[in-house]
Amino acid sequence: MNRPVLKILLVTPLLALAACAGTAAQAPRASAPSTDTTRKPVATAAPLPAEDVTKYRPVFAAPKTVPVAAAPAVKTAVPPTNAVNAQVEQRLRDQAYTNQNVKYAQGYRLLVYLGLERDQVMAIRRSIIGRYPDETDYITFKSPVYRLYIGDYLTKLDAARAMARLRGLTPKLELEATQVLLNKNP
Repeated sequence: MNRPVLKILLVTPLLALAACAGTAAQAPRASAPSTDTTRKPVATAAPLPAEDVTKYRPVFAAPKTVPVAAAPAVKTAVPPTNAVNAQVEQRLRDQAYTNQNVKYAQGYRLLVYLGLERDQVMAIRRSIIGRYPDETDYITFKSPVYRLYIGDYLTKLDAARAMARLRGLTPKLELEATQVLLNKNP
């Protein structure tokens, strides 16, 4: 290795160390150490007299007393004549009319069969509908796969209850989130 390269390699860390040492906080130095170690009495300052600040404090007048009535006033209850005004009733009617036009909502269906055999799909469908006739069923066919869905459930809890009922009737049960039909029959 060349001497100039070695010097540069050694000088650079030394300069960085010197710069760090120069910026470090230092303890204050005494100008000349004293050899006298006897304790000298310190002069205590006389306590200052307390300043009177009462002239600066705000002064408030005492609150006026209100005479209390001897007998409390009797309140009469007024029954409401019309709790909902006409505008609110109209808006509720408009919202009900709008809701009547809604046919679909986000919900759940049970996938009970996914396979290639049509006869097996129909057999599972017959066994489920035979036991639970109020359940709706949907068979979809995308060549060559048949899918059998059961139910239109708005909540996951309802779908889980139906899944527990159908557990022994089908080889496979899956819960799928999908768009379901709303039952509008009153």
